[in-house]
Amino acid sequence: MVLEAPVYTVEAALLAEQFGIHRIELCSDFGEGGETPSVGNLSFLKEKIQIPIFVMIRPRGGDFVYTPEELEVMQRDIQILKSYGADGFVFGVLDQQGHVDREACKVLIDAAEGSPCTFHRAFDICRNKEDAIETLISLGFKRILTSGGENTVTAGLSNILNFLKQAAGRIIIMPGGGLKVEHLGPLKASGELREIHASCKSFRPTISKYAHPSVQLSPDKQAFQQVLSIDKRQVEAFLKQMVL
Repeated sequence: MVLEAPVYTVEAALLAEQFGIHRIELCSDFGEGGETPSVGNLSFLKEKIQIPIFVMIRPRGGDFVYTPEELEVMQRDIQILKSYGADGFVFGVLDQQGHVDREACKVLIDAAEGSPCTFHRAFDICRNKEDAIETLISLGFKRILTSGGENTVTAGLSNILNFLKQAAGRIIIMPGGGLKVEHLGPLKASGELREIHASCKSFRPTISKYAHPSVQLSPDKQAFQQVLSIDKRQVEAFLKQMVL
């Protein structure tokens, strides 16, 4: 079984490999739920770590209905990041009616030129999840990241079990979005679970010795007092449960 972790910082990416994560999903902008990371970030990490790096392709936060211009940017990002060693890509495009945008997804999959592609949690806000699974299989996606069409895996667990049964090995259903160690028991019992997605995130205190007394550049008052990282204990708990 594969444990993938989304990471938003260089520190978290380096620690992810050190702690035993099997693959990372490299993103920027934690506050928006993940956007396309920089070429410099990917290039640096490809020199430093050996585990696969799947790259988020998302030009902005908000919805997953993109303009032709945004889709062109996404296509170029895939081509450029692939040239710098991206091992796979993570994206999702919907039409205005809440269905998978087949044409747009096909363009992006073609840009990936054979690299594995994950359809991210845009799946969770699709109008019809069962139809979406069949569409994504036909398009050639390798996996679907999902919290079961709910806000968290806790709420969507029964749906995920149904998705695993429907997929029947034709596409990887990868639970993620509030995934907890205790979810692994029923998911493994399905006999279809192959990969999981867990942030295992933590925040460490800043090493800065100075804090401005009045200027605040973020609505989050703690933003400059802590740095997003990854928690070794959470990673170890998932890895232990995965092999039991």
